[in-house]
Amino acid sequence: MGTVISLCDYTGNIVKPWADAGFDCLCIDTRHSMAGDKVKGNITYRWGDVRTLTPADLPDPHIIFAFPPCTNLSGSGARWYKSKGIQGLIDALTLVESCRKLCEWYGTPWMLENPVGRLSTQWRKPDDTFQPWQYGDLYSKRTCIWHGGGFVFPPPEITEKPEDVEQVIWKMSPSADRGDKRSITPQGFANAVCDCNKEAGRHG
Repeated sequence: MGTVISLCDYTGNIVKPWADAGFDCLCIDTRHSMAGDKVKGNITYRWGDVRTLTPADLPDPHIIFAFPPCTNLSGSGARWYKSKGIQGLIDALTLVESCRKLCEWYGTPWMLENPVGRLSTQWRKPDDTFQPWQYGDLYSKRTCIWHGGGFVFPPPEITEKPEDVEQVIWKMSPSADRGDKRSITPQGFANAVCDCNKEAGRHG
C-alpha cells in the first residue's frame, strides 16, 4: 500500500491511522535510538537527522509529513528569542528547510506542521490552520499547516467552538517531556488527514 514517512516525529501520532489502514510507516527523529530501528506493528521508529538525510536514504513515500522543532519558532517562546540570538533562529530554519526539501522532492502529497510563530514571516504564511477541537479533541492550540503535492486539507468537522473546550496546553504541568506532550498531533486531526489522503498519494 506504500510507505508513509514522518520527519522529526517522536510520537508517531500522525501515522497511527495509516498503520491501522495497512500502510508501512517510518518515523524519523534524533530522539529515537541509534542502536537500531524499533518496530511496533506497521510503524518503524528510526534515528535520523533531517539535515543529513537525502532521498536516497528513504523509501519512495505515498505521503510525507514533517514536524520540525518549534522551540525557536513558536510565538509562545517569544520571550526567549533575544537570549537565544540569531543562532537559535538559524538552527530552527535549517531544520525547516531540510524538511521542506525532502517533502517536495518526491512530488507526492506532503504536510509540514508548526505552531503560530516566526515561520509565517521567515518562510511564508501557512496554507491552513486548525484547532484540535475542530476535529473532536476538546482543547485549544492553533496550529499552522504548510502543504503541497496534492495534499488534501481535511475540512473541520466542528465549526463552532464547544463550551467544554479546555486550555490543557497552557495549564500543562512542568515535566521532562512537557515539550513532547505540547507538540503531539491531535489524534482527531491525524485521523481526518488520513481519511482525506489515503487515495491521493498513490502512484499510478
